[in-house]
Amino acid sequence: MNVKLQEYLENEIMPRNDLNDEGHNREHVNYVRRRSKKFASNIDGINMDMVDTIAVYHDVGHSIDAKNHEKVSASILASDKNLREFFSEEEIKVMAEAVEDHRASKNSEPRSIYGRIVSSADRNTSVDQVLKRTYSYRLKHMPDASIDEIIEESRKHAIDKFGVEGYAVDKMYFSDDEYEVFLKKIQELAGDLEGFRRRYIEVNEINFSRVRKAKEPLN
Repeated sequence: MNVKLQEYLENEIMPRNDLNDEGHNREHVNYVRRRSKKFASNIDGINMDMVDTIAVYHDVGHSIDAKNHEKVSASILASDKNLREFFSEEEIKVMAEAVEDHRASKNSEPRSIYGRIVSSADRNTSVDQVLKRTYSYRLKHMPDASIDEIIEESRKHAIDKFGVEGYAVDKMYFSDDEYEVFLKKIQELAGDLEGFRRRYIEVNEINFSRVRKAKEPLN
């Protein structure tokens, strides 16, 4: 892989991911980078520099517009003049499309193998990480919600995304035993109201006094 490109990604782009919430920060991006390289390693003729660049940029716009972050992130990549030192215009176009296509909630499939790689790599394989991500997101975007409301919205989200008919279930384009095990665990937990609540509180280290207060009738 191109050493100069790696230096640019690490020094100039990765710090921008630190502006994101816990579910889309540097730790998550590095997780996606590792998984992207794993899936790509078995594909003949794949450009690993493109694979890694896509992973680094895929959530870079999340702090700007979380709901449309895939489009914002794709635009940031496409408009980055520094990338012209390492890639052709066609390669940049393919990378931007892959970033825009990575989100599991999109109805259409990724337009290229690069999009399928990053989309698959972006899938969660840790139940605890899902609970942390949903809590972090809802604290920011549901500031007036009670703990009970946050927990239930998070549980519904887990079902909508990872349930038997969840929108992310079929968005895995590579064989991944880790993901299959994860799906079974999250589906079982999300189907257990009290079990989900206990695990959610424990994983996110939610103060019990705040939980007790949230049980009081809402005005």
